[in-house]
Amino acid sequence: MHVFGSRRSLIRIALCASAATVAGTALTINCSTEARNGQAIARTATVQLAGSPASKSSKPTVVLVHGAWAGTSSWNGEIDILRRKGYTVRAIANPLQNLTTDSRTVADFVQSIPGPVVLVGHSYGGAVITNAAAQTGNVKALVFVDAAAPAVGETTASLSGSTSALNAPASTLFDSVPYANAPAGASNLYLKKDVFLKNFANNLPVQQATDLWASQRAASTAALNTPSKYAAWKTIPSWFFISTGDRIITPASEMKMARRAGSKVTTFEGGSHLTLISNPEPVAEVIESAIDAVR
Repeated sequence: MHVFGSRRSLIRIALCASAATVAGTALTINCSTEARNGQAIARTATVQLAGSPASKSSKPTVVLVHGAWAGTSSWNGEIDILRRKGYTVRAIANPLQNLTTDSRTVADFVQSIPGPVVLVGHSYGGAVITNAAAQTGNVKALVFVDAAAPAVGETTASLSGSTSALNAPASTLFDSVPYANAPAGASNLYLKKDVFLKNFANNLPVQQATDLWASQRAASTAALNTPSKYAAWKTIPSWFFISTGDRIITPASEMKMARRAGSKVTTFEGGSHLTLISNPEPVAEVIESAIDAVR
């Protein structure tokens, strides 16, 4: 009686048996034999990966856009939380120069990413994602974090709310600095230290708030006063995170924008305009809600 007619046949059958052991978890294996000239010959195994990397690539990429007087590091907490949960996260530098060109910069970056994107914006970054998403085809969800979500023709500056700290005279709020190739009448604005500590980062430890003030990125007056050309929230599902302690864009103004956008709203008691730094966990939870809706 012939068991296996050759060493090669034996190796093939052994490989199939070994692969089949793994089949219960990650693989589907089809192994068979046929009799040929009295010998059992192993068919080539057909392997189908059930949990292959390709399936993971369908997860949305999260792209984070910071606002005025901040930088990409303001998202460090959220990046850490989301990456530990297996998500691909990118934080892009927002030029803070002009809403039209800033949003084009973000749109170009988003278009370079294969697959769906959840686009997240903080503060002025909300106006940027509102415009950028309308110029791409792969943004599937928008998340506004203590942010502006302008309609067509509105400016970020007009959406701070009637009780915002930014309604004080500009000379008491900003240090104004000229910059190269600025549009006529435009200048870079830096928040004054007392405004930053008392109204922008009012729930952070003084030393941390002082460090953030010292490293703030200037925002051009042109960025804050450029009318929005798009309103992507009209066609793309959105989420809104609103801190009741925000003194820069008031909760009332944010709620109004969220309601007209039909956004899913999360209200955070307390916080400040920088809740994304002081309390990244609840912000990350809202971003995850948007991710789950896309998958």
